[in-house]
Amino acid sequence: MMLLSCYRIGRAIPVPFYQSTGKKERKGMRHRVTLIPGDGIGPEVAEAARRVIDASGVEIEWEVQEAGADVMDKYGTPLPDGVLESVRRNRVALKGPITTPIGTGFRSVNVALRQELNLYACVRPCKLYPGVRSRYERVDLVIIRENTEDLYAGVEFESGSPQAEQIRSFAPQKIAPDAAISIKPISPSASRRIFRFAFEYALAHGRRKVTAVAKANIMKYTDGLFFRVGQEVAAEYAGRVEYEERLVDNMCMQLVQKPELYDVLVLPNLYGDILSDLAAGLVGGLGVAPGANIGDDAAVFEATHGSAPKYKGLNKANPTALILSGVMMLRYLGETEAADRIERAVAEVIREGRYVTYDLKEDRNDPTAVGTREMADAIISRL
Repeated sequence: MMLLSCYRIGRAIPVPFYQSTGKKERKGMRHRVTLIPGDGIGPEVAEAARRVIDASGVEIEWEVQEAGADVMDKYGTPLPDGVLESVRRNRVALKGPITTPIGTGFRSVNVALRQELNLYACVRPCKLYPGVRSRYERVDLVIIRENTEDLYAGVEFESGSPQAEQIRSFAPQKIAPDAAISIKPISPSASRRIFRFAFEYALAHGRRKVTAVAKANIMKYTDGLFFRVGQEVAAEYAGRVEYEERLVDNMCMQLVQKPELYDVLVLPNLYGDILSDLAAGLVGGLGVAPGANIGDDAAVFEATHGSAPKYKGLNKANPTALILSGVMMLRYLGETEAADRIERAVAEVIREGRYVTYDLKEDRNDPTAVGTREMADAIISRL
């Protein structure tokens, strides 16, 4: 039997988690975890997260794997085969941010990992911690994003290519002759899987409502299908979890005006990516936004933010997001007591506001701001 792995920052797993082997994780056992430091600021925040997790007393054997722009010359690829093999073997990974080139270059390593490992559910909690600068007093949202389809599937054709011209022939009046074309697949099977994940997550965590978000008034066949499947799955949970639908543009406005009305949001891939950043902005920014990508056979935990290469090696980056991603990982592994201790320590350091990085200071030029290592030290001292 395998139960859905559901958890939320700030709350322990209320149901047992079983890996695909059917063996329940035992508290106190030794875990083997793939560690992918990434590039840019990745190695710095990954080292901070590893030190905090190790200081919690959980026994983890870290299997370090290289990936990203920095290893292109060495391996000829940003995602060596060994990385995927390691995650498949260990089933759990903690990953630092990896650079994704804009417009040119290799496709996203992050997307490739999700597709190759079938990590179909992206879970991004957005929780406001006291001490973080925000326009709001209370925000507690969870973004659940379908990871395998939509425009991020990478089905694209260059301007002037035979494939683009063939597709244009179906609607020559609507597509310019020199258009590049991306295809947006949305299937009932993948949509049903992510909706069930969202509803099971809501049940497991006492969440009251699931809100589906798409643009079904315009994209009637793709986003319309997503809503129709949502309605079918919601019927199975009637009386237990409330269900509603919002158009994505309206949802952006709603989150800015009244985020307290929302709870669990479930979205197709592209909208989920965009709204998870918006929701992170409500709680102080990407520096405090953790994330997880979950499949039936593996899970990769990573911060929502990017690799910020201009800050590489400066000991300046906020490690909170990856540390909290590590908290999510520990809960996934059944190490809830250690996870709770780390989260409490993070919350205490942020609330105190003394040993935090520049982005968590009221004035970003505050000379008392500490570095990545020093903030991790402060968190460790409170474990």
